Amino acid sequence: MTLVHDLITLYILMLVASALLSWFPTDSTRGSLASVKLFLARVTEPVLRPIRSIMPRPTFGGVGIDFSVMIAIVILTVINANI
Repeated sequence: MTLVHDLITLYILMLVASALLSWFPTDSTRGSLASVKLFLARVTEPVLRPIRSIMPRPTFGGVGIDFSVMIAIVILTVINANI
Protein backbone atom coordinates (compact mmCIF):
# COMPACT_ATOMS: atom_id res chain seq x y z
CA MET A 1 0.00 0.00 0.00
CA THR A 2 2.94 2.33 0.40
CA LEU A 3 3.27 2.57 -3.38
CA VAL A 4 -0.36 3.67 -3.71
CA HIS A 5 0.07 6.30 -0.99
CA ASP A 6 3.24 7.57 -2.66
CA LEU A 7 1.57 7.76 -6.08
CA ILE A 8 -1.40 9.68 -4.70
CA THR A 9 0.96 12.07 -2.90
CA LEU A 10 2.96 12.55 -6.10
CA TYR A 11 -0.24 13.28 -8.02
CA ILE A 12 -1.28 15.86 -5.41
CA LEU A 13 2.11 17.55 -5.80
CA MET A 14 1.62 17.56 -9.56
CA LEU A 15 -1.77 19.24 -9.10
CA VAL A 16 -0.21 21.92 -6.91
CA ALA A 17 2.65 22.47 -9.38
CA SER A 18 0.20 22.73 -12.27
CA ALA A 19 -1.89 25.29 -10.40
CA LEU A 20 1.15 27.36 -9.47
CA LEU A 21 2.60 27.26 -12.97
CA SER A 22 -0.71 28.41 -14.43
CA TRP A 23 0.05 31.84 -12.99
CA PHE A 24 3.09 32.22 -15.26
CA PRO A 25 2.31 33.02 -18.89
CA THR A 26 4.23 31.35 -21.69
CA ASP A 27 4.56 32.91 -25.11
CA SER A 28 4.88 29.69 -27.06
CA THR A 29 4.54 25.94 -26.79
CA ARG A 30 8.30 25.54 -26.88
CA GLY A 31 10.75 25.90 -24.04
CA SER A 32 11.22 24.18 -20.73
CA LEU A 33 8.47 26.00 -18.82
CA ALA A 34 5.96 25.45 -21.59
CA SER A 35 6.91 21.78 -21.81
CA VAL A 36 6.46 21.28 -18.07
CA LYS A 37 3.10 23.08 -18.13
CA LEU A 38 1.93 20.99 -21.07
CA PHE A 39 2.99 17.73 -19.39
CA LEU A 40 1.28 18.66 -16.12
CA ALA A 41 -1.87 19.73 -17.94
CA ARG A 42 -2.03 16.42 -19.81
CA VAL A 43 -1.59 14.47 -16.57
CA THR A 44 -3.97 16.48 -14.37
CA GLU A 45 -6.80 17.34 -16.77
CA PRO A 46 -8.44 13.87 -16.70
CA VAL A 47 -9.12 14.37 -12.98
CA LEU A 48 -9.92 18.09 -13.09
CA ARG A 49 -12.24 18.09 -16.11
CA PRO A 50 -15.09 16.12 -14.45
CA ILE A 51 -14.88 18.30 -11.35
CA ARG A 52 -15.06 21.45 -13.48
CA SER A 53 -18.08 20.14 -15.36
CA ILE A 54 -19.99 19.50 -12.12
CA MET A 55 -18.94 22.54 -10.10
CA PRO A 56 -19.83 26.05 -11.28
CA ARG A 57 -17.02 28.58 -11.48
CA PRO A 58 -17.72 31.46 -9.06
CA THR A 59 -16.71 34.95 -10.08
CA PHE A 60 -15.24 37.57 -7.80
CA GLY A 61 -14.88 41.03 -9.26
CA GLY A 62 -15.36 39.70 -12.78
CA VAL A 63 -12.62 37.07 -12.40
CA GLY A 64 -13.54 33.40 -12.49
CA ILE A 65 -11.95 31.34 -9.72
CA ASP A 66 -11.23 27.67 -10.38
CA PHE A 67 -11.57 25.60 -7.22
CA SER A 68 -11.30 22.24 -9.00
CA VAL A 69 -7.68 21.73 -7.92
CA MET A 70 -8.59 22.23 -4.27
CA ILE A 71 -11.56 19.85 -4.56
CA ALA A 72 -9.35 17.22 -6.24
CA ILE A 73 -6.71 17.56 -3.52
CA VAL A 74 -9.33 17.12 -0.78
CA ILE A 75 -10.81 14.06 -2.49
CA LEU A 76 -7.38 12.50 -3.06
CA THR A 77 -6.34 13.21 0.53
CA VAL A 78 -9.48 11.51 1.86
CA ILE A 79 -8.87 8.53 -0.42
CA ASN A 80 -5.22 8.41 0.65
CA ALA A 81 -6.16 8.47 4.34
CA ASN A 82 -8.71 5.68 3.98
CA ILE A 83 -6.65 3.20 2.01
